[in-house]
Amino acid sequence: MMEKLVIATRESKLAMWQSEHIKAVLEEQNPGLKVELLPMKSQGDKILDVPLAKIGGKGLFLKELEEAMYRGDAHMAVHSLKDVPTQMPEGLVLAAITEREDVRDAMLSDKYSSLDDLPKGAVVGTSSLRRQMQLMLLRPDLEIKWLRGNVNTRIRKMKEGQYDAIILAAAGINRLELHNEAEHVYEISLMEMLPAMGQAALGIQCIDDPEVIRICQGLDDEYSRLETTIEREFVDTLEGGCQVPIGVNAFVQENDDVIVKAILGLPNGREILTDTRLVKRSECEGLGRSMAEPMIAPGAKELLRRAEAMATLSPR
Repeated sequence: MMEKLVIATRESKLAMWQSEHIKAVLEEQNPGLKVELLPMKSQGDKILDVPLAKIGGKGLFLKELEEAMYRGDAHMAVHSLKDVPTQMPEGLVLAAITEREDVRDAMLSDKYSSLDDLPKGAVVGTSSLRRQMQLMLLRPDLEIKWLRGNVNTRIRKMKEGQYDAIILAAAGINRLELHNEAEHVYEISLMEMLPAMGQAALGIQCIDDPEVIRICQGLDDEYSRLETTIEREFVDTLEGGCQVPIGVNAFVQENDDVIVKAILGLPNGREILTDTRLVKRSECEGLGRSMAEPMIAPGAKELLRRAEAMATLSPR
């Protein structure tokens, strides 16, 4: 029986919270198992003066953690699933997907209570082409400015007056209990903005070892696994990666129907493709792929290539 398991984790407050949470669950589920954290700084944390889409996307948040597992310094890593590419490198496994937090995005502001309340020309900070695209679709009169750094850094910049509002994942705000850090926290409805694939779930990546995989699988949530598999398959079929402007959300309803909504296009919001599907849970096999394929003929892949070329976070 395994006695010690090491989790590689980024050093940010949110990443450490997530890893501490998983550590506690694993130790509760596996009496006698000692779980240690190996905090690390990733390339994505070090390079803050360039948009992620220009330097390789969100996979930069995984590289150092994956190398630690390859070296044998760690057995597993805890990631925000939205940062995890759809293809796993050889020797590593996406062993578990945890129960989701709130999947929505949220707007934080000390001045304005909602997207509708933002005045013309208001400066909104985001590091996401997906959020930029949907903001420009809703409010082409806003000024979108690039924003990087951890959650606390982004909030500080908003409080310093560099931005009228910033957009973050609601899950991170909830996990770090940051609701009092801004005068207004507006949860953006899914009618206004679709999240990234896998948003609000944690992806548990581990070495391809039967005992480690068995331990990790105790963290898996069947609903999150189903929903995020559809979302990730949709993005994978479009060859989209983590950093292109794609919003997609699958949700298992109480009657076991599954509703899936998707949007993709250019960061300036001027060319957009959307789709919505409602199917029985028993009919979900290949659903992400079957949603993506009809979008390819009208030019989805070409749109995404153009979007990556526009990855300057400038709406004009």
